[in-house]
Amino acid sequence: MALHQLVPPAMVLGIANHVYFHHFEPKTAHYPLLLVAIQPFLIAYLRSPLGITFTNILIASTVLITTLLSSIVIYRLGPWHPLAHIPGPTLAKVSKWWAVRMLVKGDKYLVMKELHDKYGDFVRTGPNEVSIIHADAIRAVLGTGGFQKGPYYEPFSDSHLPSKSLLNLRGDAHANRRKIWNRGMSSESLKGYEGILADRVQIMLDQFDRFVQQGSGKGMVDMAAWCSYLTFDFMGDMAFGGGFDMLRDGEDRGGIFSIIKIGIKATAIIAQIPWIAPTVDLIPGLNSVMNALRNFAYSSASNRVKSGPKVNKDLWYHLMDEDGHEKVKPTMPEVLVDGVLAIVAGSDTSAFALSYFFWTMLTNPDVFARVKAEVDSVYPDPEAILRSERQNDLKFLNACLQETLRLFPPVPTGGSREIPTGDPKLIAGKLIPQHTNVSLPAYVIHRSPKHFFPAPDTFDPDRWLRERKDSSEVLNQSVLLTFSYGAANCAAKHLAWRELIMATSALVRRYDMKFVPGKESGEEGKKWIETLGDIYVTETGKLMVEISSR
Repeated sequence: MALHQLVPPAMVLGIANHVYFHHFEPKTAHYPLLLVAIQPFLIAYLRSPLGITFTNILIASTVLITTLLSSIVIYRLGPWHPLAHIPGPTLAKVSKWWAVRMLVKGDKYLVMKELHDKYGDFVRTGPNEVSIIHADAIRAVLGTGGFQKGPYYEPFSDSHLPSKSLLNLRGDAHANRRKIWNRGMSSESLKGYEGILADRVQIMLDQFDRFVQQGSGKGMVDMAAWCSYLTFDFMGDMAFGGGFDMLRDGEDRGGIFSIIKIGIKATAIIAQIPWIAPTVDLIPGLNSVMNALRNFAYSSASNRVKSGPKVNKDLWYHLMDEDGHEKVKPTMPEVLVDGVLAIVAGSDTSAFALSYFFWTMLTNPDVFARVKAEVDSVYPDPEAILRSERQNDLKFLNACLQETLRLFPPVPTGGSREIPTGDPKLIAGKLIPQHTNVSLPAYVIHRSPKHFFPAPDTFDPDRWLRERKDSSEVLNQSVLLTFSYGAANCAAKHLAWRELIMATSALVRRYDMKFVPGKESGEEGKKWIETLGDIYVTETGKLMVEISSR
């Protein structure tokens, strides 16, 4: 066996592959995998007298792959790497597979908090990724003249459809689509949606009344699940004209929740290593979740088209440009993907926000008592609770929601933006090189003592109401990323806020609540917060609550 005939060319090719793929980064895994698989055969055929044998292929493959990986690791950990000046965990510098573990476990938001507590405002969280919590970075990255969404978002687009949703669009395409969304979220449009929302909240109240009656004055509900039913039904009404009726059924009969949950988690994992997405899509069975979600979208859109015009203009009306504002009418695939985006993004985030709110109320009974007193004062007639005219008078409830979303943003760590080709960009005093992905983890930013002080980890709604007489107190509202920031912020943030106010005030006005003791809720429900998982959006466990009529 002539090792000297196989080892040197395999080592040279290993380094050459690294250099080539570093300068010409592949968009899919097909090409590099095929290239690396073929090379050992070529080495054995051209260099060994014995030609292509199992032993020769094994030796050439082992040496080539070992050299390739060693070259990558040495470069990424070395002082010559463009991000060598940014501190971070060694494993994170080597590979994004490190981040996959966090998403599988669901603790990314906690890990990122620990890393920033240890390393400071800048943390290297991948070979070409930096996480930043400095206030100046928010405007630089997300504001006017900021950076476009990078490859992280590509897996969130369905490659089998001819159109991308608003989430995946960039530049002029995003601006043009956003105009349509903005019309659908104007003050006039929002006023028209209130009846749709009120109808859904009323169904939830009727169901809770039934539970109380059946339980001889006390009902037991999984508040997290029912908040999901409410937000899903409402966004389903908005995007596709309804028909889901989870509030009526009291369950997810179609299994769409589990499909969405699995889909988001799988996509968030693939987004860490987006170049494998096209390869994964080719593997039979692995894309079954996406197929199910696609079928759900087609079915929902078809039903909405068949149902014809609605009395109340819904979001579909605006996305389809039924009022004729656009010179070029949106296509059905464009409306379809944006409708799914509205349901997935709008229902999940609002449901989590409602769940967080009730958990914070039940773990802070003195605060909850103040919220009840305010709601009772503003709405002395409980039958008027679904009217929005006086919602702005609920100052303390608004402060509680603000504080809840500060501590528990529904998108805890979010996606990333990419530094464009060209010179390094100065972000919060540090030069960040081209093609670096920059993330701004809301959960960590919102809990930084530089932005909120004192007690940034403490639920204190009064911080939003009191005057700043103490010069040491900090309330930096400019860093709030609850609804993102800048031109690409959440298009439906005002709708979401109205939904939160109406749902919380109605439930608070109607029922007394307390945790249900027992295994499912933990010790008086206080351990529910430990069930939270960061899978781009948040996932939760059961939040068992005992309700009784007030």
